[in-house]
Amino acid sequence: MHLRIVYFLILGVVLVGCKEQKTKTTAPEAIEAIADKVSTSTYEDLEGNPIEISDYKGKRVLLNYWATWCRPCIEEMPDMEKARTILEKDNYVFLFASDQSVEKINKFKEARGFQLEFIKFNGVYAEENVSALPATFIYNEVGEQVLRFDGGLKWDSPEMIEKLRAVK
Repeated sequence: MHLRIVYFLILGVVLVGCKEQKTKTTAPEAIEAIADKVSTSTYEDLEGNPIEISDYKGKRVLLNYWATWCRPCIEEMPDMEKARTILEKDNYVFLFASDQSVEKINKFKEARGFQLEFIKFNGVYAEENVSALPATFIYNEVGEQVLRFDGGLKWDSPEMIEKLRAVK
């Protein structure tokens, strides 16, 4: 008798467990709306517009990877502001890319008052061969990476300005 009760209990559990679940489907319009929100660009400005380094062909680009928590990154920013001013007529664009949220970047920008072009990095640092911050890449006017600097530096020193002006 006990065996029959156990048998019916097991049968009941199996039947309830195998009950067909209703699946929720997503309308194609909803999928498109979600896909539009996912950025496929490597970078984006703080308004969400896609950016690629290739967009700056014809200009020299200084691309600095940084983070709001990175002390050496923050310490070199005043020197970078000065270097950007010095190199203004030398066809340079300075970009400051962080993988942190746009909100966090904007809060940092407001709190610190830096007049730099901050952008959001949508990639993975390891894919860019960045293992420590700050890391700075220099691209020539045809979009080739020609220099790389790791760690915080004195960007407005005469030697550094000379190096950056010599980029071909």
